[in-house]
Amino acid sequence: MAAARSSDGSGPLRRAGRVMGHALHTPFTGTAKGIRKATHAHGAGESGLGKLIELHAVNGAGDVMITIALASTVFFSVPTDEARGRVALYLAVTMLPFTLLAPVIGPLLDRLPHGRRAAMAGAMFARAVLALAMSGAVATGGLELYPAALGVLVCSKAYGVVRSAVVPRLLPPRFSLVKANSRVTLAGLLATGVAAPIGAGLQSIGSAWPLYGACTIFIGGTVLAFTLPHKVDSAKGERKARLVVPHGEERPADPRPGGSTRKNGSTKGGAKKGKPPGLRSVGPSVLHGLQANASHRALSGFLIFFLAFLLREHPLAGQSAAVSLGIVGVAAGTGNACGTAVGSWLKARGPEVIVATVLGLALGVAVLAAVFFSTLMVAALGAVAGFTQALSKLSLDAMIQRDVPEEVRTSAFARSETVLQMAWVVGGAIGIALPLNGVLGMSVAAGILALGAGASVRGLLGAARRGSPHPRVA
Repeated sequence: MAAARSSDGSGPLRRAGRVMGHALHTPFTGTAKGIRKATHAHGAGESGLGKLIELHAVNGAGDVMITIALASTVFFSVPTDEARGRVALYLAVTMLPFTLLAPVIGPLLDRLPHGRRAAMAGAMFARAVLALAMSGAVATGGLELYPAALGVLVCSKAYGVVRSAVVPRLLPPRFSLVKANSRVTLAGLLATGVAAPIGAGLQSIGSAWPLYGACTIFIGGTVLAFTLPHKVDSAKGERKARLVVPHGEERPADPRPGGSTRKNGSTKGGAKKGKPPGLRSVGPSVLHGLQANASHRALSGFLIFFLAFLLREHPLAGQSAAVSLGIVGVAAGTGNACGTAVGSWLKARGPEVIVATVLGLALGVAVLAAVFFSTLMVAALGAVAGFTQALSKLSLDAMIQRDVPEEVRTSAFARSETVLQMAWVVGGAIGIALPLNGVLGMSVAAGILALGAGASVRGLLGAARRGSPHPRVA
């Protein structure tokens, strides 16, 4: 009898082993099932959006690993004066060439409409290879590190452009674009928050270990990119959009059947008679929204670099430099997550008013931070900047969905994303060049937002008063 029980696997030792194995296995499988259930909810699994959400989470986790490795090498491992020189070199070798490459990314990807999955997989795999290549130079901070960092930056931005263009193809039924982008963005933020402490732990083992982690993550992302639906590679009906309003042309007409004719004899989507809709203009709301978002993105780049050096030289009261940077970083990340959540909750009602309002809010806090410079105001500006940038970008997405015809919408996303990435580079360059004076820095931050407000708010509010010829995004 004992032998029989042993042979059929029902012995006490085997039962105990199965119970222990189940106990160790369940937390991982349960977590994976919970994540899959969240990302695939409300039709996102059937449409393919759920897989894109997971891919963006992988992208965020890999990027933060590389950021930790670079920050530790370029910034934290040397004295402040030398760190400033290293970061200036980093900007010169990576950011300045990127300003030349960024305008090419969108048009280049427009020429690859049938290879979007391959483009995203290629961006992932290239970063995996570059992370591995950087692992040998990260300990010494040698010059060979910087061209690799440029490659990582370009691949990351190329992925972002393609991802923005892909989202409209994967919308579930009764799903607005702003809601879809909210889910994708939140997934990236959550993955970044989870991966950051893991990356810090790997950094304590050795300077190359976060890069090994990034390489592993991006290889997984390469495989995951090819699991996206085939319709991602479909370019049926797509045309290129231009982010300019031709001379004498008014805002686009209603592209719905029976839409009115506008100046210059244009009809559907602002195009001339006989021309495809939407090829001549993306509309004033989108253009002014892009100007406002460019000021938010420039502010983000400026604060990252300026506060990194300011807080290292002058930490927050009673805190170390690392803790001070952590406080501001957590405040900005929390604000970004809240802005994303609020954007989804608002369901893109009145996006022009939202963009103008959050730009005014950010400008007001920046002015207060300049006038009453303090620890509290710096943290508050970081949180508000994260909140307003997220909410403004989601509102811009809603305007693109509403005002740009479907056949040119992916092109508009690609080009607008490139403009925003260039604005971040310009803001970062200002941040590294500015003297480490808190009041001066906050004044410059307010000036960046004031320029954006002067260029966009009047046009946004005017467009809101005229009303859109399109129904609001639900």
